[in-house]
Amino acid sequence: MEEKLIQRLESALNRLEALSTGFRGGASPRDGGDMAAASSDPSIVAFGDLMDQYVGRVIIAAEKIGGQVLDVTNIVREAFSVQKQLLILVKQSQKPDLAVFLKPLNEVITKATVMTEGRRSDFFNHLKAVADSLSALAWIAFTGKDCGMSMPIAHVEESWQMAEFYSNKVLVEYRNKDPNHVEWAKALKELYVPGLRDYVKGFYPLGPVWSPTGKNIAPSKATALPATPAAPPPPPTSLFSSESTKASSSKPKEGMSAVFQELSSGSVTAGLRKVTADMKTKNRSDRTGVVGTIEKESHAGSHAFSKTGPPKLELQMGRKWVVENQIGKKDLTIGDCDARQSVYVYGCKDSVLQIQGKVNNITIDKCTKMGVVFKDVVAAFEIVNCNGVEVQCQGSAPTISVDNTSGCQLYLCNDSLEASISTAKSSEINVLVPGAGPDDDWVEHSLPQQYIHVFKDGRFETTSASHSGG
Repeated sequence: MEEKLIQRLESALNRLEALSTGFRGGASPRDGGDMAAASSDPSIVAFGDLMDQYVGRVIIAAEKIGGQVLDVTNIVREAFSVQKQLLILVKQSQKPDLAVFLKPLNEVITKATVMTEGRRSDFFNHLKAVADSLSALAWIAFTGKDCGMSMPIAHVEESWQMAEFYSNKVLVEYRNKDPNHVEWAKALKELYVPGLRDYVKGFYPLGPVWSPTGKNIAPSKATALPATPAAPPPPPTSLFSSESTKASSSKPKEGMSAVFQELSSGSVTAGLRKVTADMKTKNRSDRTGVVGTIEKESHAGSHAFSKTGPPKLELQMGRKWVVENQIGKKDLTIGDCDARQSVYVYGCKDSVLQIQGKVNNITIDKCTKMGVVFKDVVAAFEIVNCNGVEVQCQGSAPTISVDNTSGCQLYLCNDSLEASISTAKSSEINVLVPGAGPDDDWVEHSLPQQYIHVFKDGRFETTSASHSGG
């Protein structure tokens, strides 16, 4: 209790310092008055309530766990605090250079992404859930229906769907081991859905509204936000040194690092990897099928590239979406699709693909550590020759087929519980279904991979050697 009181006092002191210095940019006393007026706006007050209620609950759960989980959760608090300051700037400023405006948010989210890199942590799923979920805060970059982003409400929901892939793994791993981790995962979800989603729906359904009479945001004001109390220390200085920058510049950026790297370079929505008309094969002049600019690969990456061929994400002949040779891409999205089209995913590794509309058929072939989130399929979802695949169905799927695959996790929703699941020459197939109640944990069932055959009455009778369990 005493520690929390000290944090609140420090927070109040930081706000007073910000008002008196005008974001450390030498602002006039009038700027401080404008800041105070913006801070009292109902939308800003509501965002503060959002942080107190939802972020506070995640922090309380993380404090019971400690370690890296607490460190990365503190980054969540820092990111939401930065967004609050950006919302205040929106109220008192004209529309700025969004790359400059979003730089503080970029820096915080990068810290979460850094924690997922390197040697795999025992809490990797916690770290990934947070790092991927923070992309939801990019809703503030929405500038209109032609900007390449989903609408703010949809963007928040879609971002959480990507993060939920890892959050569900935390629930499954700790449901019978430690209730603190289960509470943490549930609190993280509620922070975004319904928390942030409902906030955006109530105040910014069409994106931020800039002040037409406000001042222009100087780079110093946009990049020098007040320090957030109780935030985790930044990564070691060497990560940001010139030597480190040169060494990592040739490494392809992953997840939200790639998104915000392009935001900082001035391309506000290119990093969101939405498939636009010019990316489709029929509209491309070069016909290479490569989406966007291929980043320079590291030595290991170039070696893999030479074996697998160029990455693709394209619509062929208006009927078939082809996703090939994507390595380490966690934000692949197919949004412009319909029930007549099929999706074929081949040779991808350590990537996540989200299919946002209804399609006729989806096939995952020769992929490793691949995650797929989809809504509805008319015919079937097929997994062939894969290793370590995770699939989340958010709608209906009449047939799911798994063939010659080792390690597959299927997350079904209530609408897909009647799906017919067939397996052949496959092992370690687990299906997770929702609990009986809305707050109940997921229930995991292992599909049998061994069978007993007995000759009886002139024919063989086959039974499974193992049974599904909760």
